[in-house]
Amino acid sequence: MRYWLFKSEPSDWSWDDQVAKGEAGEEWDGVRNYQARNFMREMAVGDRGFFYHSQTEKAVVGLVEVIAEAHPDSTTDDDRWECVDIKALRPVARPVTLAEIKDEPRLADMVLVNNSRLSVQPVTEDEWRIVCKMAGVEP
Repeated sequence: MRYWLFKSEPSDWSWDDQVAKGEAGEEWDGVRNYQARNFMREMAVGDRGFFYHSQTEKAVVGLVEVIAEAHPDSTTDDDRWECVDIKALRPVARPVTLAEIKDEPRLADMVLVNNSRLSVQPVTEDEWRIVCKMAGVEP
């Protein structure tokens, strides 16, 4: 199993929107960055991810699971763009902010710390465990 972080502006797609989709989940569509698309191509069903609210909140707010591997993004006819489907698993007990992540020395190499603009990014197993602990959830 691999771990990821999915960033979304809550005004466009929030944790509550994701939760409302239930077991059916939703496409993580609209990504127009080659690196983020390539990360989605690496994902497998069952991989886990952090759901991260960007903009004003800048915090991990929930845990998600990949439920469909990379496929054409339904929001475009351009076959260069693909996406995965994810479903909400559970909210975190306590949101973990970007500032808290940056203050944790063990997370200094986390992609979020060094490239906070990338909308889909990998998370190492150690980073996953540390952030889950900070968030008050089982990894």
